[in-house]
Amino acid sequence: MSTTTTSPRDQVPVGADRASAARRGRRVGAIVVGIGMALILVYCLAPFVWMLISSLRRPSDGRSTALIPWPISVENYRAVFDPANHFGRALGNSLVVAGGTTVLVLLLATLGAYALARLSFRGKALVMFLVVATSMFPVIILVVPLLKLFTGGFDWWPWSWINTYQAMILPSISFALPLAVWNLNAFFRQLPVELEQAAMVDGTTRFGAFVRVILPLAAPGMFTTAIITFIAAWNEFLIALTMVNRPEMQTANVAISKFTGISQFDTPYGTKMAAGVIVTVPLIIMVLAFQRRIIGGLAAGSVK
Repeated sequence: MSTTTTSPRDQVPVGADRASAARRGRRVGAIVVGIGMALILVYCLAPFVWMLISSLRRPSDGRSTALIPWPISVENYRAVFDPANHFGRALGNSLVVAGGTTVLVLLLATLGAYALARLSFRGKALVMFLVVATSMFPVIILVVPLLKLFTGGFDWWPWSWINTYQAMILPSISFALPLAVWNLNAFFRQLPVELEQAAMVDGTTRFGAFVRVILPLAAPGMFTTAIITFIAAWNEFLIALTMVNRPEMQTANVAISKFTGISQFDTPYGTKMAAGVIVTVPLIIMVLAFQRRIIGGLAAGSVK
């Protein structure tokens, strides 16, 4: 009679093989995800890295394609703040426009979004539809009507707002407000209405409950909306270019577009890149400093 022998490998349980295969699958999945994230990171950071490298070249090396600038020069950064460029004033103008737009948008969007989330009235769905629809209009089709309005082209509008801050802030509000209302409305709708009802039972008014109860809970969503609005207003170009023609009233983006070289046919690539770094760095610092609040606002919407 013959006997058969089995090797230790043949005696491994089937469950162990499955567990080993699952571990290998997880490792492969993690590697694929890591490679994908690395590619996305390179894709997002490559333009900024190239802008930084170009800004550190000497003005005479503006068209160089070397990956490492040598010798490193800060001459382009000095040229950015040349008095003829008015760039220091332009940064201040951008801060005023972006800050004013953010404050007004946050105030109006908070009140409007809360009303749409909590109040019941006829035509509520239509209002939400109009809010979304207004965000779909491109800026370019509204430039001519706004320009005519702000130059006093209508009899019922006697003011001339060209070369003023309000000529840049008000159009920016109209484009940022729909998105802010939509974001905050979704946030308010997820907050339990029982919180306000409990506050009103204790004797406060609806507005008092809104200020004392809802606003503190809505702080993460409001903060996220404020950051998004500020970045959008800081990067706005077309409205600022159209409504302002005085160099001392231009924003940073418009000032960068008007940098000139030693002749009208010369493009100061290094100076433009240095100005781009200066304009971008504050936004990066702000996002990195408040990233937890931003993520918390995006993920919030429920009360534990």
